[in-house]
Amino acid sequence: MINQHVLVVDDQPNIRKLVSYNVEKMGYETDTANDGYHCIEMMKMQKYAAVLLDIQMPDKGGIETLTEIKRDFPEVSVIMVTALSDVTLAVQAVKLGAFEYITKPVDFDRLETELRNAIEQHSLKKTVSNLKQELKANELFTNIIGQSPAMSEVFSLADRVINSDASVLIIGESGSGKELLAQAIHDGSNRKKNPFVPVNSAAITRELADSLLFGHKKGSFTGANDDRMGYFEQADGGTIFLDEIGDMETDIQAKVLRVLEEKAVRRVGEKQERSIDFRVIAATNRDLALSIKEGSFRKDLYYRLEEYPIYLPPLRERQDDVILLAQSFLDEYCLSNGVPKKHFHDRVLEQLRSHHWPGNIRELKNVVRRAAIQEVSELISEIAFSNIDSDPRELQKSFFKPGDGQNQVVPFEAVERQAIENAFATTNQNVIKAARLLGISRATMYRKLKQYDLEP
Repeated sequence: MINQHVLVVDDQPNIRKLVSYNVEKMGYETDTANDGYHCIEMMKMQKYAAVLLDIQMPDKGGIETLTEIKRDFPEVSVIMVTALSDVTLAVQAVKLGAFEYITKPVDFDRLETELRNAIEQHSLKKTVSNLKQELKANELFTNIIGQSPAMSEVFSLADRVINSDASVLIIGESGSGKELLAQAIHDGSNRKKNPFVPVNSAAITRELADSLLFGHKKGSFTGANDDRMGYFEQADGGTIFLDEIGDMETDIQAKVLRVLEEKAVRRVGEKQERSIDFRVIAATNRDLALSIKEGSFRKDLYYRLEEYPIYLPPLRERQDDVILLAQSFLDEYCLSNGVPKKHFHDRVLEQLRSHHWPGNIRELKNVVRRAAIQEVSELISEIAFSNIDSDPRELQKSFFKPGDGQNQVVPFEAVERQAIENAFATTNQNVIKAARLLGISRATMYRKLKQYDLEP
């Protein structure tokens, strides 16, 4: 829908009322402002297609206001309104980006024509801007598969913060793709030519925290055989990604907070601090507000990290993306293993959509790869997903068989023989097709048939 909202700016009340009245008769919605300061404040609160801006106003004149509008609201069309004696200023305004100028007393027939053209130009600029944003988002997030409304919102939020240095906190369950999103934000930022340093916060112990995070000097402790840069220093000029920050020990959190605030580190064994420039993106699968109440997470660090939070929805909240992801993982498996392209049976697609996916994308990828390995034909059948809802402990048991009161591992040769038999039977004993299904050479297929006494 085309924006039909017009802002009338003039320091004289009678002119504001007259112009506003006639613009509304033309079919547009109007607001008024009495000076340049008021104009900018109004524009921060309401989206306008066009501004009718008087040139001569006290305090903040039309030229200064126009410059600010074109800087902060470049898509808005501005028509200058001026007395005949100010035509030189009006021409200057057009050179600065004004759409057009009209003189007082206002010819409302001409104003209607100029206003219509100005709003059409605004609509065109807006369309072009939206297309650019969409193309940019498609390019930046090409490695993240998702077309659901939930993921569109994630892409939109991420795109707005990409070129900012604001700290980003990605909140999402394990396996939902938090590191992938962090990498995409870095790759789209003006820091993209510099390092992206992922850090597993949960794996940093108290004993090694200083060395790993801030680095150390050669000989500063036993085993320090060389100078070493810490994670923060490695991220100089780029981005440090603190994954699962909610699992970091509280005393280490205090040290991290200091570095975030001072943008400086001191290596173990050194007295001199090193200034560093980095952006921080953190991620967690925990409720940090609850962790703060429990005393396991620092409130001051939370507020330092949560300048710009992004919620990454779990897979069960983006069911529209499940099939896209599943097919992508299946294609990736087939390509990397040199086997013919496979596809899913309709019943399997329904299973995929209806599953709860507690392990999120990581679980989906594992299930697809397991199904691709188990199914020798080009159609992934319902049987291949028979364990999709199984308890992991029961799934583990399925790889063993009872014997003499203990579990015995099924020999690899028995598994391989079964795969050969299945492929051979599926292809009506066609050696070439069976070899292609199994992703092995024809010579290997003949050798395996002979090994297992299955020669045609």
